[in-house]
Parts: sequence; C-alpha cells; structure tokens
Amino acid sequence: MRIDILTLFPSMFSPLEESIIGKAKDKGILDIAVTDIRSFAKDKHKTADDTPYGGGAGMIMKPELIFDALGSIKKTGKRTRTILLSPSGRIFDQEVAKELARCEHLIFICGHYEGVDERVKDAIDEEISVGDYVLTGGELAAMAVIDALSRFIPGVLGDSASSEEDSFSGGLLEYPQYTKPGNYQDKKVPDVLMSGNHKKIAGWRREKAVMNTFFKRPDLLPKAELTSSDMAALEKIFTED
Repeated sequence: MRIDILTLFPSMFSPLEESIIGKAKDKGILDIAVTDIRSFAKDKHKTADDTPYGGGAGMIMKPELIFDALGSIKKTGKRTRTILLSPSGRIFDQEVAKELARCEHLIFICGHYEGVDERVKDAIDEEISVGDYVLTGGELAAMAVIDALSRFIPGVLGDSASSEEDSFSGGLLEYPQYTKPGNYQDKKVPDVLMSGNHKKIAGWRREKAVMNTFFKRPDLLPKAELTSSDMAALEKIFTED
C-alpha cells in the first residue's frame, strides 16, 4: 500500500519509522511518504495560513498550498482515496480501519490551526475524525489511523491471527493475556491457559472477552456478534452472588 501524508510538521511522523510500521516499510509492504505543505509557499516567510474572512479567532490554512501539494504527489495509477483528518468527519473505528486497509493508495491531509480553507473539501473523498475531541492538528490523528489500518494489511503483523483477535474485532474487547512467569507475587496464571486444551482455552477466552466488554464497555454489546454461549456467559453475571 502507498500512503502519502500532507502536513506542516513532517518531523512529527518519525514514529512511523519504528516498530511494526517501520518493519513493514523496510519489507516494502508499506510505502509511506511525507510531504511538507509549507514547502509550496511562494513568499520568503513560507506563509501557510492567514486570517479568516469575516473575522474570528485563529488562523486558516491556505488552500493553494494544499492543492499544490496534492498535485505534486506521484500518480501511481492505483485507486486513490484522499482523506482530511477533521473533527467533523466520520468517526474512525475498527471497521473503518478494515475498509481503508483494502485501498491501494491513501492520501492524508493534516489540518492545523483553526482548520483548512473550505475549498480544500473539493479535493477530498471524505473527512475522518478519531473522536469527539479537538487536537492541535491532524498529525496525531493520521498516525493513529495509519497504525490501526496497517494491522489489517497482509504481512504487516507476524501472526495474521493477531488482528482478528484484537479488541473490537467482532464487537468485543480482548480477553486477558498472560506470559511467563506463571506465578508472580502470588498471582497465578489461570490453570486453563496452562492446560494445553485448546478448545477449553478458546472457550475461556471468549467468555472473558464477553465479560470484559460487559463491565468496561457495555455500550458495545448491542452491536456485538454474540452467540448462545456468549448469552449464557452474560446470564452467569446476574445469577452469581
């Protein structure tokens, strides 16, 4: 997958050189390029923003710089989807991550200050928000989106099952996880996980995922893919003392 990022602060994206994303880039699975919007400014001060027409607080990113930056991106011949990170966009979640992971070429525009000139919206396919709060810019949001969607691209994760068992897959939070040592400060790993019985382990994990979701994020349950066994696990919560 090709990912282009348009930003006023390219140095903020150094985390994408690390960990799983960095390894995917080294393998050629991800091709990520960062374009400095400010480099397209024509004046000596490299002005990228200006005051809003009609008055008001803050500064607005100038449209011509963004259009020029978009025009500079190498045309790969692949289907491209251009996204503006914005508080007014579609809320990002696991399903949106899966959807974006199927794209061939993504372009992310990172807004800053009080936002971008409205005319930039003519050049995008959609706006995406990472939540109902306001960040100082779209850079952190873009990194979160890229990190989440990359997990669904074949070859990025060492174990293809990892993304399928993540929290929110199937509408549930993830089950508890343990590693060595088996006993730490008198707290033992549950016996079932050390039993070697894969069927029992799978059942335990599913039940714990359902309970975890019930106690921590009950708002997710109405849309979760629940089985009859899941419903039985929920009933146990109300019948146990």
